[in-house]
Amino acid sequence: MAVAIPADIRTAADYAVLLRQLLPVGSAWDFGPDSAFADLLGGLAEELARIDARGQDLLEEADPHTTLELLADWERNTGLPDACFGAPDNVPERQIAVAQRITGLGGQSRAYFINLAAQLGYIVTIDEFAPFEVGSLAGDLCYSEEWRFVWRVNVLPPETDLPARQFLLSEFLAGSRAGEYLRGFGALDLECLISRHAPAHTNVLFAYPIEPEPLFWIDFT
Repeated sequence: MAVAIPADIRTAADYAVLLRQLLPVGSAWDFGPDSAFADLLGGLAEELARIDARGQDLLEEADPHTTLELLADWERNTGLPDACFGAPDNVPERQIAVAQRITGLGGQSRAYFINLAAQLGYIVTIDEFAPFEVGSLAGDLCYSEEWRFVWRVNVLPPETDLPARQFLLSEFLAGSRAGEYLRGFGALDLECLISRHAPAHTNVLFAYPIEPEPLFWIDFT
């Protein structure tokens, strides 16, 4: 099946014509298409056409959305694959990861971190704290001044099993030690990513609100 060639890419035949036009004028340069000199120009034209095509390839490689040959170089220069969640499974996902790393603007708002978690498939809420001071209301919690720079990410438990997620599941079993939770989970990739993007002057906490299932029920009726 013939491959369509973009109009801006010159073929070997195009370069052969151009080379012939650069030759001096005279009967000595009037040679047939099957002559040895025509074969020489054809060989030179093949290389010029190859370089022309590679130049067009470079335009594709200059865009992280379309790069293939230089994808590994793009990843190296942008710090990918990400240490928090590893390498994507296929080339399109790797291209998207590079583009997102380059175009990402960052942020410090709740919406930014909620969206950051959503990109990994998590649903979170965020709580911020304020110290108890003049103007605080009755019933407000008595946080100290240091809590002004603390915020908490509440990670909702997964509704389904997602093998790709770095969930750290744990249950209190035989051999567990005193002080361990009865049941819980952790989002390792999410904690890594949010901790990296958290403002340097703040401390971020992670909470996993989950109710352990009762071991047994007692019916008092």
